[in-house]
Amino acid sequence: MEKSQKKIARGVALPIRWIGLISRVLLGTSARALKGTARGVYDPARQVFDYWRSERSTVRQGFASNIVSSITSLVAGVTLAAMDHRIGSIEGLFILIPVSIGMRGAIFGGLSARLGSAIHAGLFSVTKDRNGVLFQNAYASALLTVATSVSMGVLAKAIAALLGIQTVSVWAFISIALIGGLLSSAIVLAFTVYLSVVSFKRSWDLDSVGAVLVTTVGDLVTLPCLFLASFVVESHLVVGLIGAASLVAAFAALAKGWGNRELIVRRVVRESFPVLTVAIVLDVLAGTVVHPRMEGTFLPFPALLILLPGFLENTGALGSILAARLGSKLHLGAIAPSARPEAPVLLDASIVMGLGISVYAITAVATLGLAELLGMAHPGPLVFIAVVMVAGMLATVVAALIGYYAAISTYRLGLDPDNHTIPLVTSGMDLLGVVCLVVSLALFGVA
Repeated sequence: MEKSQKKIARGVALPIRWIGLISRVLLGTSARALKGTARGVYDPARQVFDYWRSERSTVRQGFASNIVSSITSLVAGVTLAAMDHRIGSIEGLFILIPVSIGMRGAIFGGLSARLGSAIHAGLFSVTKDRNGVLFQNAYASALLTVATSVSMGVLAKAIAALLGIQTVSVWAFISIALIGGLLSSAIVLAFTVYLSVVSFKRSWDLDSVGAVLVTTVGDLVTLPCLFLASFVVESHLVVGLIGAASLVAAFAALAKGWGNRELIVRRVVRESFPVLTVAIVLDVLAGTVVHPRMEGTFLPFPALLILLPGFLENTGALGSILAARLGSKLHLGAIAPSARPEAPVLLDASIVMGLGISVYAITAVATLGLAELLGMAHPGPLVFIAVVMVAGMLATVVAALIGYYAAISTYRLGLDPDNHTIPLVTSGMDLLGVVCLVVSLALFGVA
């Protein structure tokens, strides 16, 4: 039995030896992994294998949540493909889609990360107490939903105007964004709170499953809610009234959170709103990258529309897993916020890369199979799979870099990484993930 185990260990260690070699180059042969999960060793490949084995529960949870995310995101993709006529009838509506989806992941992925850190630190408790960590974080997220929904409507219209893209009025954008945001956020908030309670009771690693599952639910509910909200544009009077009321509500929510007497609410709102504003800009830009290519690339190949929500979800979710884990370790003092990643960071990154390879392969095959089943065009099986895999690996590397440097930068500034890294990773990867996808489409002659 012992010889068999050693043989398996050598077989697994060899394919990932390159990860260990990178660790050796950056940190030297005596690089130390996280205490209790790996030890200083002279064989970097063995170090990686030992760490993966010690974190097998986390790997299983992360893999399972990403697979569930990839499969269920196909529903969002089919919804998006079915919205093609609505997208065509309302000028500029597609610009709101990435930012609407992105905000659900940014706000409630951040909520999940904060609650995960609270669980690790022993501060979490299941209670309805208004002074408790759970209630204050949920309340702050609700205030941010109102404030950011109006902000995304204004910024989407402004950026579209600067780029010369024709859209409906700013009041229509604000109304669609707020109504769609409130409908979807009510569901995502309830799910996030439920998931945190279950993770606490069952000793799950919320950092590994929270961001992924929250983003998945956000994708599933946001598109239908946005579709329903888009019908308000049928009446100019209603749009004007809702738009004006939305502005008042947004200022009231922001003021309530900014000056709140509860420390957690005040800190979450003050730290999150500026970075969420940056996230909105990045997400809107992601929409403007796809918008000009709708007629020539995405509409002729509806399979790409099915792929898009899941692809962007995976890029943000994988980066968020790394960011959430690093945020918890920074809080616990397990890693230092250094410019050069330490061994535990590289080991966590290796897990994310391993997850990325499997997740994008499954996403590509599942999307292709669904497109064939529904009779939706695609650029060819091999080309489609190659496009997804190349774009996915590029996006995963970029997401890991953003997640790490966002975490250490905010920590060095005395800010809470949980309030910044998730929004930056999810929104940054909405933009850069689209760029990676377009680059891959160009490389294979599709775009």
